[in-house]
Amino acid sequence: MSDERKLSRRGFVKAVQLEGVEHLDVKAGDVRLHCAAVGPRDGPLVVLMHGFPECWLAWRYQLPALAAAGFRAVAPDLRGYGGSDKPRGAAAYRIDLLARDAAELIVALGHERADLVGHDWGAHIAWHVAMWDPRRVRRLAILNVPHPERMRRGLRTLRQLRKSWYMLFFQLPVLPEWFMSPRRLRRAFRYTPARRGSYDDAVIEAMVAAAGDRTAPINYYRAAARYRSPSWKPVAAETLVIWGERDQWLGGELAEPDPRWVPRVRVERIAEASHWVQADAPGRVNELLVSFLGRAEVDYPPR
Repeated sequence: MSDERKLSRRGFVKAVQLEGVEHLDVKAGDVRLHCAAVGPRDGPLVVLMHGFPECWLAWRYQLPALAAAGFRAVAPDLRGYGGSDKPRGAAAYRIDLLARDAAELIVALGHERADLVGHDWGAHIAWHVAMWDPRRVRRLAILNVPHPERMRRGLRTLRQLRKSWYMLFFQLPVLPEWFMSPRRLRRAFRYTPARRGSYDDAVIEAMVAAAGDRTAPINYYRAAARYRSPSWKPVAAETLVIWGERDQWLGGELAEPDPRWVPRVRVERIAEASHWVQADAPGRVNELLVSFLGRAEVDYPPR
């Protein structure tokens, strides 16, 4: 077992003392994804996808709440992170491949469809799964990432360009990996969330280990700039957007998607939360997710 996986498991137990977590290696298409799973194995499936630069531990507060509501909650390390495969080169992190990973993970877990919950890059992936493979998505919950059409419009403004400077910086070779050092990552997790102690030392160390040499996580941004994605389609799934209003990197005006692209959407804003909304306001986020997704008994059976 890798040191990253050992550290993640120790960090999880120490941080939240969650009973019943299972660690799975799941083949999703051409990659193997490490997943943490809780809840009844025959429960309706919820897949939770983390953002940059985290791992499955991003959902440490949500996994127990969803399991208690009767769901089978599965949080993968996305490709390039933690215990999952780390293909080389920016091309391996194109959005079509990332979305395919999520869709194939649902099938590999024995389901035709699932509820998708995503934060940051995980939310960007979830938007695309819902657009391109709607048969796999029952309901969609998005945390602090705009719909891609709204983000594109935002990047045409000086205000958002200033906030998104790092996206351009990450296109450089080598320097971004040096800049995003373990020391800087530790500082980011300690000081940028709005709630003190949102990330304790054990969780921070697990996150830093999951980012590895930072090349794969940064390649998400390099691929986004270098490769065109397939055309957008309207999102058929009922959608909930949860938005921390104290986000340093994304303006609050980006939370509202164009109804032409997302016709069935509700936006819930949390004034006291930062970009790390699920860690800053876990109780409120859990309440919104369980209410939105519904209880397990009204859901659908596994395939």
